[in-house]
Amino acid sequence: MRAGKHLDGGIIAGIDIGSRSVELAVLENGKLVDWAKADTTFDPLAQCRELMRNVNSAHVVATGYGRKLFAENADHREVTAVTEIRAFALGARYFSPDVRTVLDIGGQDTKAISLAADGAVDRFEMNDRCAAGTGKFLEFMATALQVPLESFGSFALQADKRIQISSMCTVFAETEATSLMARGETPPNIAMGLHLAIVQRTLAMLGRVGGESPVFFAGGVAHNPCVRTLLEEGVGEWIIVPENPDIVGAVGAALHGQQRMNERNPR
Repeated sequence: MRAGKHLDGGIIAGIDIGSRSVELAVLENGKLVDWAKADTTFDPLAQCRELMRNVNSAHVVATGYGRKLFAENADHREVTAVTEIRAFALGARYFSPDVRTVLDIGGQDTKAISLAADGAVDRFEMNDRCAAGTGKFLEFMATALQVPLESFGSFALQADKRIQISSMCTVFAETEATSLMARGETPPNIAMGLHLAIVQRTLAMLGRVGGESPVFFAGGVAHNPCVRTLLEEGVGEWIIVPENPDIVGAVGAALHGQQRMNERNPR
């Protein structure tokens, strides 16, 4: 693990409550000392409380779509919230201090963030209105092709040619995939076409924010080898993927809390 700038401020926890999973990161004096992950389920508060059960931190910073819900039901802890854009910017710079562009593809949204040289957010774009181009799209299509989600990227890399999938709507894409299969197209080639559709959409977002290199890839979809390969082809260079891309937002949330704590209690 590559740590970033060492900050003071004791123990603080960051929690990223997403649509598919909840990640917890615990920092002590600016250094990541523990992390955990759980499925969001239909009771995200219960999942958050279970993750936090043995965490010795009175102050928690929440991010993700469920941050306000958690902050409003925080029991005895002091909880503040931070936007996902801010959290991912901080988290990416923690793992890679020179990063200038951050890409996060999660369960139901995609974020492209351009950073200034000092790490401040310059521009960003976020797709959070439908599942197109997100992990949910890949999950849906992996199920349609009867391939386990965790091996869907490797399955797509078995393709012997690249075909175009014109629709990014999950329902229409499934219909298109079924039609292609009926015409004799192989499942790996169809899977590759689906991955290409996601990456082309993502590259357009990166182009609109105008980010510079290096590019840092976070979120659950960063585990997918086909998406990583196609993104690197598209940007024309190596993309930074941390060892645990799921926890970047949670780490950034904790760092935000430590920065605020340091501002309130300067030495």
